[in-house]
Amino acid sequence: MTFIEDKTANALVVVDVQTAFIAGSAAIPDHIQLQGAIETLLASARAAGVPIIFVQNDGSPGAPDEPDTDGWQLFFPAKAGEHVVRKSLDDGFDGTKLEHLLTTYGVESLAICGMQSEMCVAATARTAMQKGFSVILAHDAHATYDVPEGPGGSEPVPARMAARAAEWSLGDEISLLGTATDISFQAVNPAC
Repeated sequence: MTFIEDKTANALVVVDVQTAFIAGSAAIPDHIQLQGAIETLLASARAAGVPIIFVQNDGSPGAPDEPDTDGWQLFFPAKAGEHVVRKSLDDGFDGTKLEHLLTTYGVESLAICGMQSEMCVAATARTAMQKGFSVILAHDAHATYDVPEGPGGSEPVPARMAARAAEWSLGDEISLLGTATDISFQAVNPAC
């Protein structure tokens, strides 16, 4: 795994940072820390004028992120000129316009943040790399829930360990940085 390879991204992709997961009693364990890291990335990306794309999960009926419920709402609302891509599967590219947006803006390297580390963040990062994008992930800018006890009496896994395992699973192609403040942004000229 590469720990500091590339620190500069041409876009920011914010995955599933929705009210149900980051605020209130059902929030992930590290929600306050995650909020701060994402605020840092958003401020830096906005100052640099790079594309910001929010990926918003459409949960099934009755789920905390069921469309048009309070829990489904983006915790950090998109500003004018920023994009929202809705999805119903883990991978932010699957059946969405995410790749089209990134290629239209001429993006080569993107920073990904959000939740859940081992599901939607990892799936989106893997596909981004398969499509030829460089991916930067800050350790403090993604998080998940505690993993409950599994079959056969397997031990529960604390959220921080599950998030770290998700980073490890992405392999050597990803640039992993310690904190959101380590990532910088630089705009490229749009391809259109």
